[in-house]
Amino acid sequence: MDTSPEETVSTDSLGRRTGPRRQHSLEEKRRIVEETHVRGSSVSTVARRHNVNPNQVFAWRQLYRQGLLDGKANPETTPALLPVKVSTPTLMPTERARRAPRESSAEQQAGGIEIKLANGHSVVVHGQIDPKSLARVIDVLVRR
Repeated sequence: MDTSPEETVSTDSLGRRTGPRRQHSLEEKRRIVEETHVRGSSVSTVARRHNVNPNQVFAWRQLYRQGLLDGKANPETTPALLPVKVSTPTLMPTERARRAPRESSAEQQAGGIEIKLANGHSVVVHGQIDPKSLARVIDVLVRR
């Protein structure tokens, strides 16, 4: 990456970069990440070649794996959101969660579903459920 006279990089007495940060486009990030996937290349070498910190390239690789460096927002891959109701308030980590009263079997048969997440929270969805939309919501929640 060549620097033009307007893009001169200044550093402080400890060699740290000062001034405005360089903004990379999604296309540029994707191209740099794809270079790291070439057999025999390393993240450090690719990062050095593009004048980018290797930690930044590793972060971009993670976004790439999650599909977040794709510039086109494809409606088929964008999760559709469902109306949800959180049935219990958020508790502080030091408080013990009180068990919510169980729903009656009539309420359970009314088309509702409760999703218990690994972090201890639960999401309850009522009404007719589209399996594809629910799968997308679960996928999004698992990534967080």
